[in-house]
Amino acid sequence: MVQGHHGIPFATAKPAYGTYKSPYGPDYKVQPNIRGIGPGRALKFAFTAGSFGVVGALFALQFFSEVPKVRQDICQVRLPLQNA
Repeated sequence: MVQGHHGIPFATAKPAYGTYKSPYGPDYKVQPNIRGIGPGRALKFAFTAGSFGVVGALFALQFFSEVPKVRQDICQVRLPLQNA
């Protein structure tokens, strides 16, 4: 048996019965999650990671803009959205 903190064994399998829900208690629903990370927390993480990615890309472009190969291949590319 696997021993936990202070020799208390871990529950290695879920019990065959469900948890008790009192008919007099509040009506609640379990929030969907993946390993404890809910949708709100995932959205916050995605926004933060995206922000760091954009800032990192802009920094790299600014830092390497003096390299001739970068200036030729990346900085002078005409995008279809640029009309002028």
